[in-house]
Amino acid sequence: MKRIMDFSYEYYESIANMSAEDQALVREAETAAQTANARYSNFKVGAAARLESGLTLHASNFESEVYPAGLCAERSLLFYLQANYADDPIRTLAIASDPSARECYPCGQCRQVIVDVERRQGSPIRVIMSGGGTASVVDTAQKLLPFTFILD
Repeated sequence: MKRIMDFSYEYYESIANMSAEDQALVREAETAAQTANARYSNFKVGAAARLESGLTLHASNFESEVYPAGLCAERSLLFYLQANYADDPIRTLAIASDPSARECYPCGQCRQVIVDVERRQGSPIRVIMSGGGTASVVDTAQKLLPFTFILD
């Protein structure tokens, strides 16, 4: 039996067309990218999350000489948030990179962790993937990884 899967997402030809709140979150992710330790790939990534309480936090990627010991910006941020703010659900996660010739999309491991956090908190996480002056937004990380790993 053939099945079809499709989904919708928002696309912004200019970040300036986004809400002021989302623009601010993208700018925070861009600022976070500047703190990245990306001396091997030279690809700096920043992530910023807005929590239900209104608190916004950010993180960046970190590369280690003992590859693959580094960590993506998204997972750095999500692990920190789950350890310190697990009772304050994440509403929106923004991702940005430097250089940013195109939108920055999460890797497979990050997609799985974002979905794991969604399940744990019991609510969707909007994900803004920005770069090159544009952005794509999904209303749930489940759309980034439709065939996600589940342990039951």
